[in-house]
Amino acid sequence: MLPLLWGLRRTKGPNPKYTALDSAQEARVSYRFHMRSITTIPSLVLFFFFFGGAPGTPTNVKPQADPGLRLADSTVASWVAAEKVPGAVLLVSRRGETVLKVAYGSARLFEYQAHPGNPAIPGSLRRLNKPEPMTAVKVFDLASVTKVMATTMAIMMLVDRGQVYLDSPVSTYLPDFSGAEKEHITVRHLLTHRSGLPQWLPIYYHAGNTEDAYDYIRRLQLAWPIGLQRHYSDLGFMLLGLIVEQVSRNPLDTFLDNELYTPLGLSSTGFQPTGARDEAKDDGAFAATSHGNPYEHRMIYDPAFGYRIEVDPDTWDGWRTYTLSGEVNDGNAFHTFGGVAGHAGLFSSATDLRVLLQLLLDEGEYENRRYMSAGVIKTFFTDTGDGQALGWQIPTEAPHGSFSHTGFTGTFVLGVPEEDLAVVLLTNRQNSGVGADGMYSDIGPLQQAISRALTEQRGGPTP
Repeated sequence: MLPLLWGLRRTKGPNPKYTALDSAQEARVSYRFHMRSITTIPSLVLFFFFFGGAPGTPTNVKPQADPGLRLADSTVASWVAAEKVPGAVLLVSRRGETVLKVAYGSARLFEYQAHPGNPAIPGSLRRLNKPEPMTAVKVFDLASVTKVMATTMAIMMLVDRGQVYLDSPVSTYLPDFSGAEKEHITVRHLLTHRSGLPQWLPIYYHAGNTEDAYDYIRRLQLAWPIGLQRHYSDLGFMLLGLIVEQVSRNPLDTFLDNELYTPLGLSSTGFQPTGARDEAKDDGAFAATSHGNPYEHRMIYDPAFGYRIEVDPDTWDGWRTYTLSGEVNDGNAFHTFGGVAGHAGLFSSATDLRVLLQLLLDEGEYENRRYMSAGVIKTFFTDTGDGQALGWQIPTEAPHGSFSHTGFTGTFVLGVPEEDLAVVLLTNRQNSGVGADGMYSDIGPLQQAISRALTEQRGGPTP
């Protein structure tokens, strides 16, 4: 077995970036690593508008000044008012300036209430008498937005430095990743979801740490031929995260902190290692997500749900039975990868995500420092078919050349180079729980409506 760098991973404990925020700091927003207790305002919808001047200076810009901003704002507000999502944060930036930053609804509206027959499945959720209001500085579990704002960004930097080559086999960097044609899988195949690897499996049934997870993945049979059809795969991005670690000789989170997040001055972006929940759950910094993992539970226990998982469901019983806050929702990231994985686990705020989007819109440069070349960015944003670039997705509701990605927890980022436009929409849709069909609220129509409202693609129906 390859002697990978898992021993370099950090010990369990909270990320020092995530403690609560006092009211004076909240007004400034440009805090670095220390946040204390948040002053809450009892209101269903909280509006924060920032335009020009110093970062975080409120100027009370009204969205009515721009029809697209007004439409985007009212659309999100209507979804929250209808309780399709408990809360949201919407940030819009044009030409590097934040023109709209709005918080809606609640950061935590429901709490976990155990199912009387099976504590792994929420029976009914308890609605809080005093919901925690959403604020524009809340930190969200980004879910699969991790794939682009962490793993893909790291790969872009390594490609730019000549340390990773897109068309090199994965086995160049993970030498024992071979057999059953896996030696033909390239880095590009992983980035475009054409590796043939399974889309999702409950790896925590088979592995309790990163090394065992890698050993399990490399022994799997491919589900599809390599390089043909696109099949969105978490497992492929798990491998990309491990490639970053092998090449940089640093844990994924350390590499990103040192090479990207800290130099950019990001104050609320990072991974939360497993074990941080007890210290972080009540500090007020995070938007709450799911109540345990009811969706993954049903994926495994209910064959009629549409997933074929060949595992005895009763051979593992580590299901979480509480409301998640400051703890990654994704089961594989939490139980197997210690909270730090290439496919999920990153936390961030709307303000920080705007900076990362602007770095890409400005072709790899931010505040007079270059992080990657314009050529690498052009390569990674090239459409490879099926709405897929390298790591990034190609949205159909935005102008040509736009790039985006979504996250299962209810997150969305969009960059539109043609208009120098950055859009961040963060929701905590999972806090409302799953419906009778076992599904969370579908926010795809909301994301599409916001994209249309803010670009030249206006005119479609608004949900």
